[in-house]
Amino acid sequence: MRRLRILTWHVHGNYLWYLSHANHDFYLPVKSDHSPGYGGRGTTFPLGDNVHELPAEEVRRTSFDCILYQHSDHYLNDQYELLTPAQRRLPRIFIQHDPPLDHPTDQLHWCDDPGALLVHVTPFNALMWNSGRTPTKVIDHGVPQHPNLRYTGEIPRGIVVINNLGSRGRRLGPDLFEAARAEVPLDLVGMGSLELNGLGEVPPTKLAAFEARYRFFFNPIRYTSLGLAVCEAMMLGMPIVGLATTEMATAIQNGVTGFVDTDLGRLVTGMRHLLADPAAARRMGESARRYAQERFALARFVHDWNCTFQEVAGPMQASPSPERKAYVATHSSH
Repeated sequence: MRRLRILTWHVHGNYLWYLSHANHDFYLPVKSDHSPGYGGRGTTFPLGDNVHELPAEEVRRTSFDCILYQHSDHYLNDQYELLTPAQRRLPRIFIQHDPPLDHPTDQLHWCDDPGALLVHVTPFNALMWNSGRTPTKVIDHGVPQHPNLRYTGEIPRGIVVINNLGSRGRRLGPDLFEAARAEVPLDLVGMGSLELNGLGEVPPTKLAAFEARYRFFFNPIRYTSLGLAVCEAMMLGMPIVGLATTEMATAIQNGVTGFVDTDLGRLVTGMRHLLADPAAARRMGESARRYAQERFALARFVHDWNCTFQEVAGPMQASPSPERKAYVATHSSH
């Protein structure tokens, strides 16, 4: 397919990094105050040359093939500040990263637009959101493999990877983390982790090598999408322990790739088993890696997104829509 010019926002760094493996040009609006979504490329992730910064005031004078929304603020408010009317009629996609937070089953998605496409990152999200009139599809996560790095598990402790766990409320499970840590040895890494006697932040490019030495990966989050950190740990070959809620219930098989349950006591029992039996931990970790290779391969993720971009904004039809004609006429000099 032709190479597209896609406007999006820097909302989830890891996701943007993996999405940018698609062979298109991604433009990130930048504001001087670096308000949420407007920090540009940043220095945390090794984004490729196909990810470009664009001053926010230049967005309306730049041609695009697709607008890719990732946050309600940008869809409900910022598009009217940044985009021309013709740009707002361009092919448009909304990536929904989280399950509904206002109500688990009845919340109507903000993007109630039959002319857009709503992409959910897990089947659970698609199940729970009321997507209204908007066409929907699911694109499962994709994460890279590390051919020269594998799970070793020599550190007889579990690792938890969550940013700002102490300040993001009960949904993220800080109480569950503390309760489990009182029973088994656990280390916490991520932004703000020092506040909970954690180890501090580990750069994303070094996290895989850091966590691969731990015996297991623990995810205490009660209600969220399937975290990329879980998929990344599985791809390393780590056994996973977490709550049997949201998409986690489909991603982890008890006694095969780790342990999931809604009873913390049973999860602690599983953690103790992994600590006491390194061979069992390796077997479960290897099963987790095989599962991740089948479900969360980066090549599959990129293929799914390329197919989606092709469907939404691929080669122009013989008779372009009036909106597309208006956009091309307005921006013919760019």
